[in-house]
Amino acid sequence: MSQATPLIIDIHGHYTTAPKSLENWRNQQIAGIKDPSVMPKASDLKISDDELRETIETNQLAKMKERGSDITIFSPRASFMAHHIGDFNVSSTWAAICNELCYRVSQLFPDNFVPAAMLPQSPGVDPATCIPELEKCVKEYGNVGINLNPDPSGGHWTSPPLTDRHWYPIYEKMAEYDIPAMIHVSTSCNACFHTTGAHYINADTTAVMQLIQGDLFKDFPTLKFIIPHGGGAAPYHWGRYRGLAQELKKPLLADHLLNNVFFDTCVYHQPGIDLLTKVIPVKNVLFASEMIGAVRGIDPETGNYYDDTKRYVLATPNLSDEQRYQVFEGNARRVFSRLDARLKQQGR
Repeated sequence: MSQATPLIIDIHGHYTTAPKSLENWRNQQIAGIKDPSVMPKASDLKISDDELRETIETNQLAKMKERGSDITIFSPRASFMAHHIGDFNVSSTWAAICNELCYRVSQLFPDNFVPAAMLPQSPGVDPATCIPELEKCVKEYGNVGINLNPDPSGGHWTSPPLTDRHWYPIYEKMAEYDIPAMIHVSTSCNACFHTTGAHYINADTTAVMQLIQGDLFKDFPTLKFIIPHGGGAAPYHWGRYRGLAQELKKPLLADHLLNNVFFDTCVYHQPGIDLLTKVIPVKNVLFASEMIGAVRGIDPETGNYYDDTKRYVLATPNLSDEQRYQVFEGNARRVFSRLDARLKQQGR
């Protein structure tokens, strides 16, 4: 694929349109926490390939064709992860079911969808318990990345910072398999924080600051994190973070963070993308839309969907054609090395 016509790789997609039976099964599982007699088995959930095809063809795939994107890195619905519900066994069963569905979608539509995994995290539980699911998803399902929730408590922030050794078992596996993690929280159960409008953006910003405060990448020089939703408030306040790093006697952010930390383009207006591409180096920006996600409506100012982010990337004056190629394809292939290998196998 020439640089003049890049593959449009959307690195941030969730299965928000899964069949209703998945939500029904989950509701029964939640009921089973209080009343074990109604706890469903994983085998009780029956979803056919035809059901999966219908949900994808009429939703994500239709939008991809309409908007002109080629590939979506596809993970379970972020707000459904809900790691604060139940114990590790509940989370483990739920993660396995959701990850298998995304894998099946990737098998049904191998040219368009590539799976990424949610982890069976649980508040207060050693992250090492997530390793078997992570390994299964990489080895058996061909997953190219993971979603890592820095706050399994659902808005109460009871876990240590991302720079703490608490998280090292996951980082060791990420380094071993050369897979990046998107730092993505789930539902907020704290009434002070709206899930997608506050908790998500708070978490993105918090992750950036935690990484500035620590020295994680001295221990894991090859680790790669994607901060979604354009990096939360960080690009808008980049001067604040550069200044804080200076006060903390840290290296310049270009050296301290930007060899390991990347930002996606899930920013839903032109001025936001213009700022992101002006402030953050092009090599650190990856195309994404999180379509059929948090913001699904049409912008009355433009007549286009808010989450049609390709329009903003094409329209920004801050990128040359070569730089747009990097944002749409080149950076994704570099950050997701397993995606790159998969595409090369497909002759792309």
